[in-house]
Amino acid sequence: MSRGDTGRAAELHMARAMELGQAVRTATSPNPWVGCVIVDRDGEVVGEGATAPPGGPHAEVAALDLAGSRARGATVYVTLEPCAHEGRTPPCTDALIRAGVAKVVAAIGDPDERVAGSGFSALSAAGITVSEGVLAQAVGEQLRPYLVHRLTGRPFVVLKLALTLDGRTAAPDGSSRWITGAEARRDVHRLRAESDAVLVGAGTVRRDDPALTVRDDGPLSRQPLRVVLGHVPKGARVLPALELGGDLGAVLDELGRRGVLQLLVEGGAQVAHDFHREGLVDRYVWYLAPALLGGDDGRPVFSGPGATTMAQAWRGRLVSVCRLGDDLRVEVEPDRVGLPAAPASGG
Repeated sequence: MSRGDTGRAAELHMARAMELGQAVRTATSPNPWVGCVIVDRDGEVVGEGATAPPGGPHAEVAALDLAGSRARGATVYVTLEPCAHEGRTPPCTDALIRAGVAKVVAAIGDPDERVAGSGFSALSAAGITVSEGVLAQAVGEQLRPYLVHRLTGRPFVVLKLALTLDGRTAAPDGSSRWITGAEARRDVHRLRAESDAVLVGAGTVRRDDPALTVRDDGPLSRQPLRVVLGHVPKGARVLPALELGGDLGAVLDELGRRGVLQLLVEGGAQVAHDFHREGLVDRYVWYLAPALLGGDDGRPVFSGPGATTMAQAWRGRLVSVCRLGDDLRVEVEPDRVGLPAAPASGG
């Protein structure tokens, strides 16, 4: 297997495969959102596809169906290593081999223990040239929740909070609607739609009675699983919800077993503190409004003991800053060894 295939055309085709995968981001879990482009010997795109909801065809099969006989001798660009095992659907490697493709260019390998190089090996054994690494960093970021789940058995944890410039998530009377504007709130619903589960503490349910559902004008194949730490009072809008308690690591293990690839933690301050303190957050998403409460009695981001000196302060890596109307979305992540890193960007 070769590394790289770094020509401009290869990058353009892989970028298109990424677009196809992103378009099905909210529909494929617990499978990865993969895109595929097939290019014939003359350089013409003859097939495109993306992973269908569970039970449906994978991206490669969808693209092969469109390409038909023109797939013979073609090059296949796919964001993730094709599977070689029997699951809800037959192995994608078998379909590629039967179609007679000449080359498969994948962005990254699949760490799932049922794949983990076996897809590349099956293709190579059939005489198909295999190349890996085109736009690997960008695809690694796009598929980050899937990769983290397959590597750790736990979901990718996103801690989201909306706050004022002076670091308050609510006024002293508890009011928090609306700290941010309409564009930021729409972005929160996008984040919910991309998540398999949304988690809050029971205190937030008792105080705010949130629905934790996705409200969106576009098509939505499912609502995220709603998870509450503690007891949910009768009649709460969040019901039915999965009620969990105890050690947060055990909570993540259970959600991982349930196929949750991305978990969105929305509060409150004690829950946010506990996830942060235990080092369980993979991505911090802060929505910052140009507003000031101007006192020390509003609700803070975290409720609990923190660093006592600047030398003890937690420091992460800035991933992106994006303007949403008058608000800012700031994404930060910890530095961790052994997991794919997100490329830094600006907006």
